[in-house]
Amino acid sequence: MSITDEVVLANQKYAATFNLGGLAKPPARKLAVLACMDARLTVEQFLGLKTGEAHIIRNAGGIATEDALRSLIISHELLGTQEFIVINHTDCGMLTFKDDELLQKLEERTGTTTIAPVHFHPFKNVEDNVRQQVARIKSHPYVREVPVRGFVYDVKSGRLAEVTDAHPRAAQRTA
Repeated sequence: MSITDEVVLANQKYAATFNLGGLAKPPARKLAVLACMDARLTVEQFLGLKTGEAHIIRNAGGIATEDALRSLIISHELLGTQEFIVINHTDCGMLTFKDDELLQKLEERTGTTTIAPVHFHPFKNVEDNVRQQVARIKSHPYVREVPVRGFVYDVKSGRLAEVTDAHPRAAQRTA
């Protein structure tokens, strides 16, 4: 049995006792979360959220891509979210490669060059990436008024640490 067959079977069991069909479209807590797709992150669980309370948008690296921004704009404008959170995490796979290296590997393996994706958005520092994604969201004219905060989730301890706008080194220089 394939993994897909296993999860389809699990869904049949889930659907037999499903009781959430009456939830409203807008998230009850008026929150949208942009997080990494890493399987170790159970976002609703570690944020204390229940089904129907927040929009959870996930991609590799928790990047504010055009599509993630599209989802955040729809979440805010059409479904009433009033706060955004960006969550990255320790031990992220996006720290382990560079765009040109991955593209070269893919082209060598397949013998094909494609036009998309051109960028996979790797990064060298998790906190700096959080700051960059928060800044991208805050600067978008359609959601400028929405509060945005960024965090790093520690995959070993389960704890969130807030990332401030200031770089630690910059804060030390001004002290």
